[in-house]
Amino acid sequence: MIGVVADDITGANDIGIMFAKSGYLVYVYRYDAFRISDIKSLPDVLILNTDSRLDDADVAYQKVFYATGLLKDMNCDHFFKKTCSVFRGNVGAEFDAMSDALGMDFGIIVLGFPKNGRITKDGIHYVHGKRLEESEFRNDPVHPMLKSNIIEILQEQTRRNVGLINYRQIAEGAEALKRSIDGMRPRYNYLIFDVLSQHDLHVIAEATSDEVMFGGSSALAEELPTFWGPACADLTSAEVPRKEGLGILCVAGSLMPQTARQVRYFCNAGADCFELNTMRLFDDAERQDEIQRLVLAVSDRIMRGRDAVIYSGNDKDKVAATKETGINRGLSLTEVSRMVSEAVAEIASDVIARSGQNRILIAGGETSAAVCDKLGVNGLIILDEIQPGLPSCMSTSQQPMLLILKSGSFGSDDFFSNAVEYLKRR
Repeated sequence: MIGVVADDITGANDIGIMFAKSGYLVYVYRYDAFRISDIKSLPDVLILNTDSRLDDADVAYQKVFYATGLLKDMNCDHFFKKTCSVFRGNVGAEFDAMSDALGMDFGIIVLGFPKNGRITKDGIHYVHGKRLEESEFRNDPVHPMLKSNIIEILQEQTRRNVGLINYRQIAEGAEALKRSIDGMRPRYNYLIFDVLSQHDLHVIAEATSDEVMFGGSSALAEELPTFWGPACADLTSAEVPRKEGLGILCVAGSLMPQTARQVRYFCNAGADCFELNTMRLFDDAERQDEIQRLVLAVSDRIMRGRDAVIYSGNDKDKVAATKETGINRGLSLTEVSRMVSEAVAEIASDVIARSGQNRILIAGGETSAAVCDKLGVNGLIILDEIQPGLPSCMSTSQQPMLLILKSGSFGSDDFFSNAVEYLKRR
């Protein structure tokens, strides 16, 4: 069995679909809600989500250490510390926590994800052709990425030694790469690998499939099953009955430009779109009025068969005003971000309760976690890939829901439209 610890729920689903595409049965659980008694039979892959990307490093360490211990107790053969594909968050603390929990001092780390525009060359990470520090992640409201050298980024967060396997070494093939890894093993605790193409990932997987600890983006997980063998578990058949006559509910809390374009495309294609006024969330009375306004309007559309999206706008002036107001009221940027996500989650939960819809698309890691928490969703089974790294999933609750939890920076402009069509026909 493969044990994975992810730092947010969309990342958990992202790596989950990479394994599920090979026929592996994949379960995702919130780490602090997981009990072995929750699952009727062991999956091929068990993913525990710590939701720790926005925590401070000490809290993130403790969460990952505990989650890894749970997976270790279940006798997993391989362990994977899933991180953001651009190293946002507490990557050093979380790699260290998994290493410490396993009693290991060596891990394979791959951040490149060519299918989603992420490559690493000579240790420099690129996003859609731009150096990381010049990409949209430079303006991340909580974790602005101001460097591109991912060796340096990780080394600043860990006392362990970080080394680089460059693309020239990978080009020599799997056997030569194994020798390079073994030669560097005595000097380095973490080896970060260049990735220029999917072929590079295949070579890395072949050379490292016997290793115990992996980390980074989900991309390597697409190639590892080739060398780990076929699935052992069987997916138990289950259904999420369609609610005829209802529209699909979408919510978007991510400020990534990809999500903004997807919402815009979806609106232009005919969906009903409702923007949350984040400036009204600081006063209790105004907050309640804004939430009630959106719940009533969106529920009406859904029950009339219209597809609708609730979104937090990414207009620069509005975002800046919300941040400034929060800071003036003594809130941190993380607290402001969570305030918005929790408001979106409350709206979505109330709309679901009023309309009876059981199919929903959510964009943004923190928003996805907040909505699932509000809906009481603690466990998921990964189903189908809609676009690279973007799967559907089914909740393990007594009355299952069909969900698509989308990373804010993934997907083409027409993703919302494609995903809604999927939710209607699955």
